[in-house]
Amino acid sequence: MATDFVDVLIVGAGLSGIGAACHLQHKLPNKSYLILEGREAIGGTWDLFRYPGIRSDSDMYTLGYNFKPWNNPKAIADGPDIRSYIRETAREHGVTRHIRFQHRAVKAAWDSNSARWTVDVKRTDTGETIQIQCRFFLGCTGYYNYQAGYTPEFPGRERFQGEIIHPQQWPEDLDYAGKQVVVIGSGATAVTLIPAMAEKTGHITMLQRSPTYVASVPLKDKLANKLRRYLPDKLVYRLARTRNVGFQMAFYKLARTRPKAIRRLLLAQVRRQVGDDFDMKHFSPHYNPWDERLCAVPNGDLFKAIRRGQASVVTDHIKTFTEQGIRLQSGQELKADIIITATGLDLQLLGGMQLEVDGQPFDLSQTMNYKGVMFQDLPNFAMVFGYTNASWTLKADLTCEYLCRLWQLMDKRGMRQVTPRLTDGDVHEEPFVDFQSGYIKRALDKLPKQGNKSPWKLHQNYALDMAMLRFGEVDDGVVTFSNPVPA
Repeated sequence: MATDFVDVLIVGAGLSGIGAACHLQHKLPNKSYLILEGREAIGGTWDLFRYPGIRSDSDMYTLGYNFKPWNNPKAIADGPDIRSYIRETAREHGVTRHIRFQHRAVKAAWDSNSARWTVDVKRTDTGETIQIQCRFFLGCTGYYNYQAGYTPEFPGRERFQGEIIHPQQWPEDLDYAGKQVVVIGSGATAVTLIPAMAEKTGHITMLQRSPTYVASVPLKDKLANKLRRYLPDKLVYRLARTRNVGFQMAFYKLARTRPKAIRRLLLAQVRRQVGDDFDMKHFSPHYNPWDERLCAVPNGDLFKAIRRGQASVVTDHIKTFTEQGIRLQSGQELKADIIITATGLDLQLLGGMQLEVDGQPFDLSQTMNYKGVMFQDLPNFAMVFGYTNASWTLKADLTCEYLCRLWQLMDKRGMRQVTPRLTDGDVHEEPFVDFQSGYIKRALDKLPKQGNKSPWKLHQNYALDMAMLRFGEVDDGVVTFSNPVPA
């Protein structure tokens, strides 16, 4: 079997993978690389999800790359605009020619003698399996299963005579004009779907077990758009990005230190938009702000749909599906022609790929994450995992900058292998993500661990990560360099 070889193998051609390739090309132009993409298109999440209104709940001044200004007037962008931005970046930087589409990595085996990964790759177009070898493996696959979302077992599901749809498998030809629609869920997907579908449906109902904090944010950044008339795009982008990062960090810190005050602020904002006669129990969670991720709605579009009477919110538990809809524990029955299960993601790292180190299986869930980038005792391997409390790409950019510095140091020292080693006996394991969301809690046993102190601690803080990843010492006494280049 013929085997290709590259210095760096990137898996995933979404936001993270394209960004990683651009950083690599800019900082280390002599390194060879390939990107493997299991699907047929660039874009990852932003190409996969096609449900109505699909958008980011992070502003594009922080979700965009630090090297490519976002010039669209919309600060909160929809899926097609984000997909175009990613593809434009790939095209401008000449990355597209390095992508192999319909190539899905299924297994990666590290061999210390050759200091190489051998990756088994299944071609989804032909069905054949090929091998690619690399010095360094970089996972940019996101954190969920692309094949299917999470759907709980609903009693009586088979009785329902209408359509049941998960947003991750949205049918292109779905006709919901004039229909009665129930959306199960209260997260980002649900609060996006409701206003996007409301004007066409007969009525649309968000059915939730418990409320989520929902905040209205401006669709456009008026100040940034105005400044573009007088200042260069790159400067405006940098200023807006710095301001928004600072605001996000300050708001998150306030939410954690003064949760009651932030709760009052968020609920007061909702009250102003839904009106005095609305039952606020539907937007009054029992947890503190940022115990779960906040949902952002641009220009309060969800609240406007509710006030117009096109949408409603029901907080209750499902007893059973019926032929005509859903019967709730309270006895109320919601009539429905279409039920949308916006019930979350099925978390999965590396697309379910198997790992092996020197002939032995390696389980990521049994190891500890290092600097939010690499893993204990796993050589020449990194994964991009963005923030849960801020924009994904902020951490992705820092991760790629750090890896370029790491690779430069390896070349300078003539070493082929780098491995994080835990030698500090005072470090103990903690859950990888300190978040109460259901999709996180369901998957904690699949995720790696973090430590209780740096560099094994996930800060979830851009300033601390910048100090560590962009400016901190690469050789910190925790990573071990080995396997010298043969003379």
